[in-house]
Amino acid sequence: MIINHEVIILGMDLQFIQKILSKKIEISALIVAAAVWEFLSVVVVKNEFYLPSFHNVVLSFIATIQKTVFLTDVSVSLYHFGIGFFYALLVGIPIGMLMGWFPQIDKALSPIVEIFRPIPPLAWIPFAIIWFGLLDIASGFIIFMGMVFPIILGTYAGFKNVSKIYVEAAKVLGCSTNKKLIRNVAIPAASPLILSAIRTSMGVGWMCLAASEMFGVSDSGVGYKIWYYYGLQDMSHVVVYMMILGFIGLLLDFIFRNLIQERLLKWQKGTVI
Repeated sequence: MIINHEVIILGMDLQFIQKILSKKIEISALIVAAAVWEFLSVVVVKNEFYLPSFHNVVLSFIATIQKTVFLTDVSVSLYHFGIGFFYALLVGIPIGMLMGWFPQIDKALSPIVEIFRPIPPLAWIPFAIIWFGLLDIASGFIIFMGMVFPIILGTYAGFKNVSKIYVEAAKVLGCSTNKKLIRNVAIPAASPLILSAIRTSMGVGWMCLAASEMFGVSDSGVGYKIWYYYGLQDMSHVVVYMMILGFIGLLLDFIFRNLIQERLLKWQKGTVI
């Protein structure tokens, strides 16, 4: 039995090593990028303010994650993002559905959407501060303004592209009202485009999060710390928090893509590439 256990453990170790080796191209690229970064900072630029060295950024990162304030900043930023994300879904999906399904509503709302859509979310910062003050909801409002229009347009496109064949077939099978058609035909058919729009809007919202916290809408958070350390001229910590923003954004996208989008679109397997 001991030999069997050792064989199993050895097999697990070999599998782990094989997985690591299968990523050798990615790992090699990261190593080369770090080496080039270090070379440019130490040999070419020679000024930590203009380009912090890789090893100093690593040391700053280790020091940062050991502080309890780091978890506070991350949780505050996620809370801000959650506020904007929730209200963007709450407003964006229904508006997109109504515009895509009812032509008269589309005609009425399209001019309004097209007027406000090109306005950069950061242009709303003065009003966010005036309306909400330096509170969490102010940052959430900026994120909402960045996320809501991609969701509206994606939902609208999804509903506009529902096949008439599906609608006619559903009517023959007893779906005679708009409510039933929307629930049983339009939403499933439009879900790939809606989920794709939500994923896109998450990236936009995350960028708006950093900007809103940097420009005074919040007095804490990951974005705020970028501006805070810039004021201290501690550029290695600025880079650390920039990288933290990137890693958290990557993690959020991974969770949405693999735990939400993939599960909701299981019915597509075998029907698409």
